[in-house]
Amino acid sequence: MIQRVLVQILLAPFSFLYGIGVGLRNALYSRGLLKGVEFNVPVISVGNLSVGGAGKTPHIEYLIRLLKDYIEVATLSRGYRRKTKGFLAVNTRMNAEQVGDEPLQFKRKFPDIQVTVSESRAFAIPRIMMDRPDTQAILLDDAFQHRSVKPGLNILLTEFSRPFTRDYLLPSGRLREWRSAYERADIIIVSKCPPALAAEEKEAMIKEINPLPHQKLYFSYYRYGKPYYIFNPRYTLELHSDMDVLLISAIANTDYLVDYLEQQANSVRILEYEDHHYFTKYDVGQLKAKFDQLDSPRKAIITTEKDAMRLELHRQFLISDRIPVFAIPVEVQFHFGEGEQFDQDIRDFLLNFKA
Repeated sequence: MIQRVLVQILLAPFSFLYGIGVGLRNALYSRGLLKGVEFNVPVISVGNLSVGGAGKTPHIEYLIRLLKDYIEVATLSRGYRRKTKGFLAVNTRMNAEQVGDEPLQFKRKFPDIQVTVSESRAFAIPRIMMDRPDTQAILLDDAFQHRSVKPGLNILLTEFSRPFTRDYLLPSGRLREWRSAYERADIIIVSKCPPALAAEEKEAMIKEINPLPHQKLYFSYYRYGKPYYIFNPRYTLELHSDMDVLLISAIANTDYLVDYLEQQANSVRILEYEDHHYFTKYDVGQLKAKFDQLDSPRKAIITTEKDAMRLELHRQFLISDRIPVFAIPVEVQFHFGEGEQFDQDIRDFLLNFKA
C-alpha cells in the first residue's frame, strides 16, 4: 500500500502533464473548435474512463442480443493489437491477428450481424452504410475518448470495485481522462457488481458518482455460463467443488472471474498475462506443463472467450497434445430489476432518433 502511494506521488508530475494534453483536447471539442461528426444513423458508444477491465465486451453483447432480432445492427471496433490496418469487415474464418480478439468474438457468436474494425471511426461509419445501407444502428466499442464521432447515446462503464471516482490519471492511475469527463455520458453503468448487492451499497455508489440530472445510473453483474471446449462448443464442462482449475487469462482484471471460479471449484491456479497478450509457443507449452503438474483426478483448463480467440492461433498444438481448454461464457444482468428500464432507454433512443 505504501509502495503504491509512493509510486503515485513520483508519477504525479507526468500525470499532470498528460492531463494538460487531454484537457486541452477536450476543451477544443467543448468550445466547438474541434467537432465530432454526427451521422444519420443511430450510434451507441460503449466505453470507460479507465484502461481496460470494465466489461465493455459483455455489455456490447448485451446490446446485440437486445437489438439483433428487430433491427439491422453493426459493431465497430478499432481491432486493438491486430496485425492489419484499415477498414475490415470481419468474417468467421478470420483470426485474432487479422481483426483483434473482441471483434472476432462478436462475429463468431453473432454471425448474422455486421462486425467491422477500423482505426478511424469517422471513416468507417460511411463505409458500413455504403456496404450495408440497411444498417439501422451502430455500436461503437471502446469509443468514449474518440470524440471524432459524436454518438447519439454515450454509455460509460465503471467497475464497482474500482470506480473512476477513486482513480487517477495515467500513468499514476488508470484514467485516460480527467474524472469530470463522465459528464459526457448519457448512461452510466456500474459494472462487475457483486451478484448480491445491498440497497445501501447502491445508494452509497450513487452518492459517490453523483450523476447529473440528465444521466441514468444502472448496476450490472455477470452471470457465467457452462464452460465449453473452444474447438467444439457442443462439448461442455460441469464445474464441481472437487475440481481443480487452471485458469489462463490475458484480460485486464481477472479478480471477478477468479472469485466466481473459487466458489465453484476446489482450487484455482492462474497463468496470467497482460491484457490482449498474444500467447506464444512457450506460453502454451507452459500451459501444458502446469496442467500436467496438477495432481488431481478432476482438473480442467478454463479461459475467457476473448482469450480463446487468441489461443486458437495454437490450434494444432492444443489438439495434437490433447490440451482441453474450455472457454467460460458470460452474460450481463442488471440489479434491482432495472434491466427492463435499461432496455427501454435503448429502445426510446432508437425510436426517437432523428436523422
